[in-house]
Amino acid sequence: MRKITFNNKQSPLFDALREKTDAYFKTHNISATGNFKLFSKTIILTTVAITTYLLLVLGDLHWGIQLGLCALLGLTFASIGFNVMHDGAHGSYSSNKRLNDIMSYSLNMMGCSSFMWKIKHNIVHHSYTNIEGVDDDIAIGPLMRVNEHQKKYWIHRFQHIYWIVLYGLTYFIWIFGNDFKKYFTGKIGPTPIRKMKLSEHFGFWITKIIYVSLLVVLPAYKHGFVEAIIGYGVVLFVTGLVIAVVFQLAHVVEDTHFPSPDPTTQKIENEWALHQINTTANFATHNKVISWFMGGLNFQVEHHLFPKISHIHYPEISKIVRDTCKEFNVKYIEYPTFFSAVGAHLRHLRELGRA
Repeated sequence: MRKITFNNKQSPLFDALREKTDAYFKTHNISATGNFKLFSKTIILTTVAITTYLLLVLGDLHWGIQLGLCALLGLTFASIGFNVMHDGAHGSYSSNKRLNDIMSYSLNMMGCSSFMWKIKHNIVHHSYTNIEGVDDDIAIGPLMRVNEHQKKYWIHRFQHIYWIVLYGLTYFIWIFGNDFKKYFTGKIGPTPIRKMKLSEHFGFWITKIIYVSLLVVLPAYKHGFVEAIIGYGVVLFVTGLVIAVVFQLAHVVEDTHFPSPDPTTQKIENEWALHQINTTANFATHNKVISWFMGGLNFQVEHHLFPKISHIHYPEISKIVRDTCKEFNVKYIEYPTFFSAVGAHLRHLRELGRA
């Protein structure tokens, strides 16, 4: 398949956005990477994760409290992914490359491969957002139809009902299915993966072993196999559900587009920045609790335009992006609340299932 390209010979929208954003950081004399706000979040989330894990493994608590702590651990894993890993993997956590790599490796300690994720997310998803057949993030599987280019089956009539179960399974599939599929096939969708170094092979396998040992083997040894699997299942389901919902609200809602390249030239008619704005949505940007927990991923438009900028700057950058979109007469997709975005996602699923 030929490489998909964008109409970037002239990119007035992105030129204007970049000029204004650069001026913002220069005027305020601040770095585009993280600062004490992000570092303090890292300390808080890491402390919560370790404390919760130790209570579950070493404590002798009532089963109801244990299940609650498992759900909390799942939420914390998701938030570490949104805040710490995500900025680290994009190189926006710090100006220090080694520190960014260390933060991105937190994903390995939560069971997934940061090596695979950087290719899948940073390169494929951010370059070809919402393009069917290329963006692996919208290739959820045959039970979910998220855009009009995907084949429709009779079961999709009910996808706006059963979505919650499938989304809850995504983290399990990611850890024990998708990572290994990518590893052994050497591809992410149609995109080949570069040859892995020996250290990357080692990192892939050893962190999988450590993860299973800490999250399954040790709890089973301390509390019994059945109790460990039930608790681990809660962690997986909560983490998967939260991660999947955040992604879907950012890209798979009523107003986002799923453009196809010209079949002859494999070219998208818009410039890359306009493509990102058309395929991405913000939600609940005035809710500080959601913004803190999600690592600013509810400012998804700003993240897709400027992935190298830490999420802690997105509330201010969003003002620039919103004004520039108005100047260029471009629709800036935003839902005022979390639940209004959920509604837009479910209506989108229902419409595609009935179409």
